[in-house]
Amino acid sequence: MKVAIVHDYLNQYGGAEKVVEALHEIFPDAPIYTSIFQPKNLPAGFSTFDVRPSFMQHLPFIKRHFKKYLLCFPSAIESFDLSGFDLVLSSSSAFAKGVRVPENVCHICYCYSPMRFVWDSEAYLSRENINPFFKLILPWVLARLKRWDINTVKRVHYFIGISDHIRNRIKLVYHRNADVIFPPVEISSFYISDVHEDYFLVLSRLNAYKRVDLVIEAFNQLGLPLIIIGAGPYMDTLKKMANSNIRFLGKVSQDEVAHYLSKSRGLIFSGLEDFGIAPVEAMASGKPIIAYAGGGALETVVDGTTGLFFKEQTPESLIEAIEKFTTMEFDPKIIRRHAEKFDKEIFKSKISAYVSEKFTEFKEMRSTRVSTQC
Repeated sequence: MKVAIVHDYLNQYGGAEKVVEALHEIFPDAPIYTSIFQPKNLPAGFSTFDVRPSFMQHLPFIKRHFKKYLLCFPSAIESFDLSGFDLVLSSSSAFAKGVRVPENVCHICYCYSPMRFVWDSEAYLSRENINPFFKLILPWVLARLKRWDINTVKRVHYFIGISDHIRNRIKLVYHRNADVIFPPVEISSFYISDVHEDYFLVLSRLNAYKRVDLVIEAFNQLGLPLIIIGAGPYMDTLKKMANSNIRFLGKVSQDEVAHYLSKSRGLIFSGLEDFGIAPVEAMASGKPIIAYAGGGALETVVDGTTGLFFKEQTPESLIEAIEKFTTMEFDPKIIRRHAEKFDKEIFKSKISAYVSEKFTEFKEMRSTRVSTQC
């Protein structure tokens, strides 16, 4: 079986790119097609992969201004010639699911979410600093992308959602059923430490929709130590908000992430996420989570056992949860055991079995269809 992997864009490193790494481990000979490829923003291993970027790779100023080329991404993804493959695995939160595949090629989409910035545009973009001209034409751009997104649903034979939350969204937006396979987490990279320090931790890309602002507002009032790991366009705004009890470490290595998680009091997880790998990484370190009660966190955090929830995305609700947290005790070993359910090896085993099953099913359906036509 000859496999191709298609990913939206490889210009940053996060949970979706960790999935691509795991897919590469399962299918090491599969080329990876993507709109743009910036290896300097990724772990060194990506430079050894067979990555095949689109024509967008050569557009002027693409590294810094890729968002301004928003309407080019559908054409870039559609430009790939995937004849000669038996199966295409798209890894998609935006465009990759729209890849064109020949009629006899099976297409499985591992879907992180239907396009957030299209289908949840008000919530996703409300806090972003958008150029006035782009804001003026944005409704037209989003309407065009929404039509393209719907029209390309039929190109996918099987959907996998990263959580029940996303399975429900796939059903709502695309009117398609999906199976669920949780994303991979490198559990072995994290550990329980005997050394405990007094700070809480935020581990997040610093985008507006991640709602790190409400964490800063809460900790400004509490005066408790908070360390924020991550980088992004919202960093300068967040730094201006923060009091001296809050430290920003920016982008750090995976070893440093494990170090800070293992010694923290716990992780604050304030966004509405489709899954959320950071809470699982914290639990792999034996650390409890204080999480907003929505999205994927409801499927990973066990209230009262591996953490607790706050019900509203407000500083007041978070402060109430933190005050309750300080009166509770958590067992690091129980928390770690729960995290092991999300280990990368489990993901790889489930994906391998799923691909084998669905590829066989697809071939049988095509054979039956051909026989009927004859």
